[in-house]
Amino acid sequence: MKRNLIFIFFLISAGSALSQEKSKFLTLNGYLSTMQSVMFDSLSGPFVNENLIHNRLNLKGYVNDHITFAAEFRNRLFTGDMVRSGRSYSEMIGKDQGWADLSWNTINEQSFLLNTTIDRIWMDFNYGKFQARAGRQRINWGQTLVWNPNDIFNAYSFFDFDYVERPGSDAIRLQFYPNFSSALELAVKADYEDHVTAAALYRFNKSGYDIQFLAGYVNSKDMVAGAGWSGAIGSVSFRGEASWFQPAKKNSDTGGTGLFTFGFDKVFKNNSTTQIQLMYCNKPADLSIFTALYSGNLPARDLAFSKFSAFGQYSYPVTPLLNLSVSAMWFPDLKGYFAGPSLDYPLAENVDFSIFWQHFESKISTDLARINIGFLRVKYSF
Repeated sequence: MKRNLIFIFFLISAGSALSQEKSKFLTLNGYLSTMQSVMFDSLSGPFVNENLIHNRLNLKGYVNDHITFAAEFRNRLFTGDMVRSGRSYSEMIGKDQGWADLSWNTINEQSFLLNTTIDRIWMDFNYGKFQARAGRQRINWGQTLVWNPNDIFNAYSFFDFDYVERPGSDAIRLQFYPNFSSALELAVKADYEDHVTAAALYRFNKSGYDIQFLAGYVNSKDMVAGAGWSGAIGSVSFRGEASWFQPAKKNSDTGGTGLFTFGFDKVFKNNSTTQIQLMYCNKPADLSIFTALYSGNLPARDLAFSKFSAFGQYSYPVTPLLNLSVSAMWFPDLKGYFAGPSLDYPLAENVDFSIFWQHFESKISTDLARINIGFLRVKYSF
């Protein structure tokens, strides 16, 4: 039923656009990539191999000066050891966290899996200082670059680098712009369990800083209040966010969870960049399932796995075409860290070649856990 409602919504939007005599403007873009990955704990141990062919299509239509609609699709073909590991993997890939189930495992065999997902489908209306958008959309309230406790509608994982669009929400979003430097937002979303998130945000500029305050109700569970900022100290960008999640039920004995983060980033004259971010959480989440780092379903309250977390990254353009980057995270409570070098090089116009390496290490009880994941990707954008 939910799928049918979404499709009817899209067909009405598309039909309205195509029926206009003066405006029949549609745009289509996307990309096609192939990515080979390998996972292992040591070179002497077993390797887990997987290949992903990923096609994205972004369709956008303009009914008139005030009405816009969009539909964006992900088509992913998985082959390799993870697909052969069992149904739990295909169920994880095919699960849709939204109110409408718009993810289909169209082919699910022992050695390969084809999934199609609609992760954006919305209609937008704007008039003067007012804007309204309904449907599956991204509501980005984050100010920092790695951990975003203000991103209560669709937080994301830094490690899921191949999903640059990031998750969306089935939501209604209202925005009002009193002037060019301020905005008032109201948004409501529902998920696959009919849990509701509703919040308001006010953003304004003061002394060169974009400052925001938010408050609301998250996942039918927590009351939330937060603030964030972004600005600069000289030539160095300075950003930060804080959110406090308090259980709404009076009989809850779990107490509140607070996340506080700030960071600095700078672009140098040689076009190299550096970035640092620190985060504190009084009640970090338990990282019981490693795949949660890549599922795109982490709630903002559960972004921290250690009371104190630190991140650093440096990117350097070796040549105008070749870019090298290295990043690292430190998790003292887990006695662990993450390290991840990467390389990007354009093979031709609109064709990019990339190598990523992700190394995780932590001490669980008395055992040392170590995971290495390597990725090789070729991506064509159109």
